[in-house]
Amino acid sequence: MFRFATPLAFLLLLPWAVAAWRLFRRGAPAAILFAPTRRLPERTAGWRVLLARVAPLLFLIGALALIVAAARPQTRLARTQRNINAIAIDMVVDVSGSMQALDLSERTAVGMNYKTRLDVVKDTFADFITQRPDDLVGLISFGGYASTRCPLTADHEALLHVLKGVEIPSVSASAQGRAVDAEEDRTAIGDALATAAARLANAEPKSRIIVLLTDGDSNTGIIAPEQALDAARKMGIKVFTIGVGSNGNAPFRVRDAFGRDAIAYAEVTFNEGFLRHAAEVTDGRYYSVRDHDAMQRSLESISTLVTTPIARNVYEQYHEWFGWFLLAGGLLTIMSLSAQMQATRRLL
Repeated sequence: MFRFATPLAFLLLLPWAVAAWRLFRRGAPAAILFAPTRRLPERTAGWRVLLARVAPLLFLIGALALIVAAARPQTRLARTQRNINAIAIDMVVDVSGSMQALDLSERTAVGMNYKTRLDVVKDTFADFITQRPDDLVGLISFGGYASTRCPLTADHEALLHVLKGVEIPSVSASAQGRAVDAEEDRTAIGDALATAAARLANAEPKSRIIVLLTDGDSNTGIIAPEQALDAARKMGIKVFTIGVGSNGNAPFRVRDAFGRDAIAYAEVTFNEGFLRHAAEVTDGRYYSVRDHDAMQRSLESISTLVTTPIARNVYEQYHEWFGWFLLAGGLLTIMSLSAQMQATRRLL
């Protein structure tokens, strides 16, 4: 298959056509009266006259070749098609203020490696993505409202780049670890589930799932969670829920009165009953994650889901021809300028 990668370059043919018209237009011949014509030399057209006539033609042909080079002519060498087994997955991640809790931190030989709940979710999610290169994966974050961070995509490098930028909105905390910004601390689970279901509605794979990672109870939003679950069930979308964290007191990183980092404890809860219910009504599964390793095991379990075979066309290899046109255009332009200088006996 032959194509031009940048066909807009052919707009340069407009000034090229104007230049060609001006160079070759025919006007009234110029002449003077000269009676004794016998005194004129019999042969007047020498090699300089020939060069003067050829130089504009060489220039136009060279400019035309440069325009074609700018349009980047290409020939497709390979059109590959491969069959893959894929799932369409929308990851729905809670970024409310309580995701700053440090109860999923790892204990190491040298002490605690403090990580927020969101940090653990992001690290594990990144590993999950790299293990499923053929899946279509999207990302939705939610706190007081739902936001599509990345639509369903097979470009996992771009998805991982977006994932790095997912952060908990700026929320100041009191010494007791309670969030001051009440709106950002809310959890709109219904809105998040409805957004994910809408994104999965037209996905190519028949296996479509939502992975809901949250530590909170739905306490705000326009769409009720039951309405969103009903819509997902009717579309054949399974909802896998992952309850992140633990009940009771959880550590938070705060600043004391002197501006120093400190650890404070605050009461945290999540509605485990709703998460179980959401998984059951959509034929999904609920996972309770109370430590770092449990998060890894839950996503590994989801990796064993039934996939859908689909054919994916991949167009990767093209042969570029612009180099030949660039070389020809450059040589013809140089030859044109050289011929013009020889014909007029002057240097530019």
